[in-house]
Amino acid sequence: MRIAYLVVNNKKQLHFEVHAEGETAFLEYRFHNDQIVLMNTVVPESLEGKGVGSALAAYAFSYAGEHHKAVKVYCTFVMGYLKRHPELHSQLEIVTTE
Repeated sequence: MRIAYLVVNNKKQLHFEVHAEGETAFLEYRFHNDQIVLMNTVVPESLEGKGVGSALAAYAFSYAGEHHKAVKVYCTFVMGYLKRHPELHSQLEIVTTE
């Protein structure tokens, strides 16, 4: 069973964040033109495998849709998430495989 996590937008740090078990996981983003660029996901070891990263990625795509932003991805975790969620591909501007 997956836990539903509350994701908050830390606009000052440009992070989508989950606070759980005394830890903070985040997905770093930037804005470029009409795009949101997903840079890097950081999940503390104690939260790994609990769906936190997926919650962050899902929130990022939801945020992008609500704000009419195309998504550009540099984050390897989000690239993996996209392989499991092809329905999100229509939101992509460019997927970078560096």
